[in-house]
Amino acid sequence: MRLPLRVRLTLVFAVGMALVLGGLGAFLYTRLGAELDQQIDTGLRSRAEVLAAGIGQGGLNFGDAPGALVDPREAFAQVLDPSGAIVEASSAVVDAPLLPAGSLASVRRPMFIDRNIRGFAGRVRLLALPVRESGNPLYVIVGAALLSRDGALHRLLLLLALGGPVVLALTSVGGWVLAGAALRPVERMRREAAAVSVSEPDRRLPVPSTNDELARLGTTLNSMLDRLQRAFERERRFVDDASHELRTPLGALKVQLELALSRSRSAGELQSALRDALEETDRVVRLAEDLLVLARTTEGQLPLHRESVSIHELLLQTRTLYEGQARESGVRIEVEGPDETASIDPIRIRQAVENLLDNALRHTGDGGEIVLRADRADGIVRIVVEDDGQGFPPGFLDRAFEPFARGPTEDGSWGGAGLGLAIVRAVAEAHGGTALAENRPQGGARVTLAIKT
Repeated sequence: MRLPLRVRLTLVFAVGMALVLGGLGAFLYTRLGAELDQQIDTGLRSRAEVLAAGIGQGGLNFGDAPGALVDPREAFAQVLDPSGAIVEASSAVVDAPLLPAGSLASVRRPMFIDRNIRGFAGRVRLLALPVRESGNPLYVIVGAALLSRDGALHRLLLLLALGGPVVLALTSVGGWVLAGAALRPVERMRREAAAVSVSEPDRRLPVPSTNDELARLGTTLNSMLDRLQRAFERERRFVDDASHELRTPLGALKVQLELALSRSRSAGELQSALRDALEETDRVVRLAEDLLVLARTTEGQLPLHRESVSIHELLLQTRTLYEGQARESGVRIEVEGPDETASIDPIRIRQAVENLLDNALRHTGDGGEIVLRADRADGIVRIVVEDDGQGFPPGFLDRAFEPFARGPTEDGSWGGAGLGLAIVRAVAEAHGGTALAENRPQGGARVTLAIKT
């Protein structure tokens, strides 16, 4: 089980402080020991030099006379000959030489030695200094007990051992409080995020006014919630519009079937009712297919099956499908462009061109003309469908490619489900291209489908 973030932060802070306190304690202990050793060594050198200078001057002053400020057992000295015999000594060390003759033989220059000496508690530090008196070698040995030095280091270690955990505990409590204060804005954002729901999609997270990482996180999450709300609203409008569009042909289909069954009818009347029902069924099928394309596009999963296709031939086949409807409307359909092949999904491209042609026929009056034109340059195939009808109404171009966006037809009615241009854009974007709707300067509308091959 993972610990809460606040606990983990506190533990990390405590471990870090323990390392800092341990390092600081080790530094203080080592530094104090070095300072005390330096003071002792300086004192020993000074005393040794004084004693060496006093040899042969009528007696040595070892500093242990009655009334002296220094305890004879804290600082002492001897003068030894090469055989280890005591020439002179302070009162605390008159019984035995501080260094044996074997050790004296190795003394060629001032030498510090730490050792235990009988009669002294703890270790002592000695300085052996070779000197000459009237050509005879002598050794000045001065020493100092390390009991006070070791006692000071022991007291410091005890203080660190007792005070360190107290300081660590206090700083850990401070770390706990600090982590709680730092995570408090996160907790507020968490509670507010938990309260965001479908019924209240406009609720947003509280952003602290600190302009730090938490503030930027809150701003980013609020931006994400804005995008999710817009996407949810688009999906809800899509479902509502789809339900409305499906309800109309399904209702008409139901009426046709109910009328056919309401009384006995002749074979001709039944055939007419079935034809009407079939038309409504075809409308429902087309609408369902269009909705499926848009749903796949919304999910980013519109499949493509590219193959090498003649663009000119595809436009001619599309015109053939609408020639009968064009003749009835008194509209000419012209196809222009070179006969070149391109790697595209012919079913999707044909679906897009059919939607454009269907829209153009719906908005072009008697005697009008529709032009299907294609060209290819720099790996981009442009398919243009333009007419000389009434063009797009003002304000419609900005939302022309949105699902269920519809404009008036030539007779002023609102035709279609408003999915044609949305599917055109979906097909273009699936091919890595774009779709553009605009009004022609000389009148009429133009839609350009640009696709990458």
